[in-house]
Amino acid sequence: MPDSKIPYFSLPATGGHTFQLAAQAGKIVVIYFYPKDSTPGCTTEGQQFRDLHAEFSAAGAVILGISRDSLKSHENFKAKQAFPFELGADTDETVCNLFGVIKMKNMYGKQVRGIERSTFVIDNAGVLRREWRGVKVPGHVQEVLDFVKTL
Repeated sequence: MPDSKIPYFSLPATGGHTFQLAAQAGKIVVIYFYPKDSTPGCTTEGQQFRDLHAEFSAAGAVILGISRDSLKSHENFKAKQAFPFELGADTDETVCNLFGVIKMKNMYGKQVRGIERSTFVIDNAGVLRREWRGVKVPGHVQEVLDFVKTL
């Protein structure tokens, strides 16, 4: 999938916005998919994107976090963590399916469908430049930032 053009998509996001990939032309877009609002790993990952947000912005990048949670859940999570970026609500899994991040996972010994923690960097021409799948949170956001700075 790297070096391929990403089809335009839109989805409801926090702050009363609709995130439209087409509207981000000329910007680098960092999309991170995470399993669930207000869970430990997802909170830590979001906080790291928050803490490095100014550096991503300085590099010309926009950040969007996506999960299947509702907008209401996203608004609470964003407010509680003071995220300076929007969260997209992909309740029907359209964008998750576009990026192929829905996987069968083991949770407490049961097989469940869920989002595999993944990050995608789309360049200012709308081309996917790098993807990380099965992400482990420690150090990940810094690695993404370091890559963004090379574009």
